[in-house]
Amino acid sequence: MLRVGLAQVNATVGDLAGNSEIIVEWTRRAAARGARVVVFPEMALTGYPVEDLALRASFVEASIAAVRDVAERLNVEGLGGVAVVVGYLDRRAGLAPRTGLPAGAPLDAAAVLHGGRVVITSAKHHLPNYGVFDEFRYFVPGNTLPVFRVPVAGAGGADEPGEAVDVAVAICEDLWQDGGPVAVCRHAGAALLVVPNASPYERGKDDVRLDLVQRRAREAGAALAYCNLVGGQDELVFDGDSILVSASGEVVARGPQFEEALIIADLELPSAQAGPGPETVADERDIQPAAGGSLPRTSGAGEAVDAGDGTAIVIERVALPDVPQPAGDISGMPGEDDGAGPFWPRLDDLAEVYAALVLGTADYVRKNGFRSVLLALSGGIDSALVATIAADAVGPENVHVILMPSKWSSDHSVTDAEDLVERQGINARTIAIQSIVDAFRDGLGDFPVSGLPAENLQSRVRGVINMAVSNNEGHLVLTTGNKSEIATGYSTLYGDSAGGFGPIKDVLKTLVWDLARWRNAEAERLGRTPPIPANSIDKPPSAELAPGQLDTDSLPDYAVLDALLDDYVEKDMGSAELIAAGHDPALVQRVIRLVDLAEYKRRQYPPGPKISVKNFGRDRRLPITSRWREALPG
Repeated sequence: MLRVGLAQVNATVGDLAGNSEIIVEWTRRAAARGARVVVFPEMALTGYPVEDLALRASFVEASIAAVRDVAERLNVEGLGGVAVVVGYLDRRAGLAPRTGLPAGAPLDAAAVLHGGRVVITSAKHHLPNYGVFDEFRYFVPGNTLPVFRVPVAGAGGADEPGEAVDVAVAICEDLWQDGGPVAVCRHAGAALLVVPNASPYERGKDDVRLDLVQRRAREAGAALAYCNLVGGQDELVFDGDSILVSASGEVVARGPQFEEALIIADLELPSAQAGPGPETVADERDIQPAAGGSLPRTSGAGEAVDAGDGTAIVIERVALPDVPQPAGDISGMPGEDDGAGPFWPRLDDLAEVYAALVLGTADYVRKNGFRSVLLALSGGIDSALVATIAADAVGPENVHVILMPSKWSSDHSVTDAEDLVERQGINARTIAIQSIVDAFRDGLGDFPVSGLPAENLQSRVRGVINMAVSNNEGHLVLTTGNKSEIATGYSTLYGDSAGGFGPIKDVLKTLVWDLARWRNAEAERLGRTPPIPANSIDKPPSAELAPGQLDTDSLPDYAVLDALLDDYVEKDMGSAELIAAGHDPALVQRVIRLVDLAEYKRRQYPPGPKISVKNFGRDRRLPITSRWREALPG
């Protein structure tokens, strides 16, 4: 019987000291519950993704030093008997610099820590280079499968010698691609494959992920422990959802979504194969080089095996000594009972999306050193949803809104905004903008009093006010544009697009309404006041920059528009495919033109949490200057 812990934690990119504390603390919690092996997410020590920090020698060296320090500290604190698998940033020594090779030959690595030492390391073999990933730019591939042998107590407990279990390590993308370390795992005879991950959230991914983990466990002939990162990092949101399955694919444990957790499970695993075993780690000189040297990636010559992907993977083996826990240091600590495991409740689709937006917003605020946020509250559905997300993310007491009516603002725009403020208990002030708009217009000389320039002037005045208050009071400004508006350019550059973070940047307008209704229904289910006024949801959307203005004056009905945007933006359909899919040819031509011409605006929009298959930003990268236009068929 082997007790395994998956530490689903929220790391911060670049915070080596803070992430080290997390690793020690969560190892302590796992040890208190009797875990012999604890797995942390991919690059938990450095945070993920580190992007161009991987190419900076000082950061790589700091990561290598930090993983040594963590190993030593775990031992000092009585945790040396726990085998800890932790992701970090390493480098491959001995590769001559050349064009096309990432500077310094960085590695997306994992280390096994035990007895105060880094006993063996490996690196990700398959480097993803699609969607949000650009790892060919940052890393060189690994070519080993580390297998460490863990002593397991016998039936009589700690006093009776038991068998040992072989545990292999692969990293994230190695699970998603055929061949490589997972394919070699069966040959290695490992009973358990542990996989540190930093797999970002997108709608519907949890079902794909579970199927993948089950299939790979059966292929490897081993139980599989998939430990995923949780938290927000710029545009990416990591949802946790760690999974542990048996060798047959049966789900043994599954962690929560969008929150930190320790998932503990007992596994009945086959004992390590008989015959010559790996050499036992016995002396620090054998495995831990002097400061400044590379960490160990081998425990001996190893066995090269065809990986089924055109490469060979070397199986490296090491046996861990049985390091007893000091009496009283750990055993006296109370075990942590989350009250939900080993199977946490699953979220439905809208709950998942909303949780991703809240976590992405909360971590962007917290990790960038802000304490409060500010947004323009118009009484419309977009700003109402953003205010609600913000209140759930950072607390209503830390949310500040400004009502900025102009002469074209309807009475309900003000009353609906005031109603939301009262429902949620957020901080509000009103700054009427008409006199400011008039002063701008007078200063500009012969400036039109109506039309697009006049409408944009109002929006830019609001942007100036938001940024001025932000500069004065230190709030992070949140933009309120949705994906439908950003796609079609239906926003004002340096106006409603001015800010530091866009919580609904990747949310189509129809989904905005769905989320608002879901959030109100959730409040009612819990016996609380719905946070969003019904009129903000039900009234026709309008920018209110001209008399009687409605969004449908400039855009198709959102239900029609969003279906077309989903096919054009997320599925990359061309005009002929869009028409074949049933979209109106005239509308296809019109919407494609709007989307293509707005690329320069989108490049200047702040980041926001990614929840779709393809967001504007890390996913969809098109040239601003381009004469390519989709031609209608025929």
